[in-house]
Amino acid sequence: MNEENIKYQRAKEKVKALKVFYLDLVLFVLVNLFLFLLNITFTPDNLWFIWPLVGYGIGIIAHAIFVFGISRPYGLGWEEKKIKEIMKKE
Repeated sequence: MNEENIKYQRAKEKVKALKVFYLDLVLFVLVNLFLFLLNITFTPDNLWFIWPLVGYGIGIIAHAIFVFGISRPYGLGWEEKKIKEIMKKE
């Protein structure tokens, strides 16, 4: 595989990861909006919607860290870099 194909595959993987993240983010907003409305409509004295919001929010933050690479030792392209590193040593 030449360098151009490798770059293309990496870009394709990145776009796929971004697409999945944005879909997850939209679902996060819709689900939590629905839960909020359900909570306010039927049990306004007990604000339970906060717990799924926090739990799902932690998942969204972890997903964002993985996709955008704030701290991703095993993120996209990690395997390829590790393979090259090992091949260089041998």
